[in-house]
Amino acid sequence: MNSTSCVIPVVKSPKDYQAFRISPNDTNRLAIVFDPQAANMSLTFCVEIFDIGGKTPPNRHQLAVEMFFVLKGEGVAMCDGKTVPLHAGDSILVPPTGIHEIRNIGSERLYTLSIMVPNEDFAELIRSGIPAELDEEDLAVLQRFPAPVLC
Repeated sequence: MNSTSCVIPVVKSPKDYQAFRISPNDTNRLAIVFDPQAANMSLTFCVEIFDIGGKTPPNRHQLAVEMFFVLKGEGVAMCDGKTVPLHAGDSILVPPTGIHEIRNIGSERLYTLSIMVPNEDFAELIRSGIPAELDEEDLAVLQRFPAPVLC
């Protein structure tokens, strides 16, 4: 172990996240956790929050892979004509050039962790959108709570 250098990790909590809607009529919000500036590498990591019935517009990336991990809710992912159901705990990896979208088909909000590597200007696109807030429901999903005590 090299004792002459120390890397200080970047630590954030949900109150530090900046949330945006990319377009005014979007039914999903993206809360940036880490981006190239904070991570000092080409990646974007955000929490994506889909309103009931919300979805991403169909989109694709030239170089980036995008991974979604479902924290809460249920949805479907579509990529190049294939559709798969998504539930809490599921992950999906979208390859470069795959035309994809995610839809919330549940009766409550859908929450995903979304990671794109390389960034491919994704963080810049998000930040160019309309600032949005994380409400109490969002913070309850994203904050840590102690495990329940079982009797």
